[in-house]
Amino acid sequence: MSVYSMTGYATAHSGADGMPEGLPGLGVEIRSVNSRFLDLVMKLPEELRGAEPALRELLGSRLRRGKVEVRVWIEGRHDAGQRPPTVAELQRLASVQDLVRSWLPQATTLSVAEVIQFTGRQTTDPGALQAPLMHLAAAALEGLLDARRREGRRLADMLQDRAARLRQLAADAQPLIPKLVEQQRQRFLERWNEALGTDSQGAVPSEAAHDRALSEATAFAIRIDVAEELTRLDAHLGEIERLIARGAELGKRLDFLIQELHREANTLGSKSSSLELTRISVDMKVLIEQMREQVQNLE
Repeated sequence: MSVYSMTGYATAHSGADGMPEGLPGLGVEIRSVNSRFLDLVMKLPEELRGAEPALRELLGSRLRRGKVEVRVWIEGRHDAGQRPPTVAELQRLASVQDLVRSWLPQATTLSVAEVIQFTGRQTTDPGALQAPLMHLAAAALEGLLDARRREGRRLADMLQDRAARLRQLAADAQPLIPKLVEQQRQRFLERWNEALGTDSQGAVPSEAAHDRALSEATAFAIRIDVAEELTRLDAHLGEIERLIARGAELGKRLDFLIQELHREANTLGSKSSSLELTRISVDMKVLIEQMREQVQNLE
């Protein structure tokens, strides 16, 4: 299955020529950004408020997370020029005016501006617009899903690249521990001989020095051992790769795993006893932070 981002944009519109005769054109715009839950925001003209429940059901059936804003407009509603009234509208308005003046002779005749205003306020039956609106909304939703799928694929590739680099850093850290333990043992032997040796009698018994060095090296090895952290880090990376390969809804699970990766990298740094291991820990934290930022955008 695909990996989806929560970021996307799509639009669909149908001019009056593409609508049933007598109906105005419509436009639908859908944009989404990341959010912990599914948050739908509808911006509809008054004539189409009745379509909001159907739109929410449509989007809720395909989307799981993200702040999604849906904007619907009626084509030509905000044009700079005014649509000229039709003959039927003028006849209907004249009939109404004659009826009013037959009862109220003192009523003034409608001005041109008033005629344009009243004919401009004529509305289409909302029920006739709902079916075309849902068709356009479905088309815009497919466009949004395509955009989110493309962005999700890009994010998945980035996460896999960072996971591979983390594995390489872990592999670089693995052989450092035995080397550090041996270096510590040698340093202790040297200090022991220097501290307890005499000019005439020579060094202290090598057996005693060796035993003490071995004891100190063992304590040092326990203190700096990061094998457990590296094992857990490898397991977390394996789970991340498995989730990405599976796809579908994985944002929240990946977020948890990223937190666990950060914990292991922190522990690795706290146990560091060399500049090289410290550098590896810092590099890991940088990669993990990059992953964390991008995981926030996955559905």
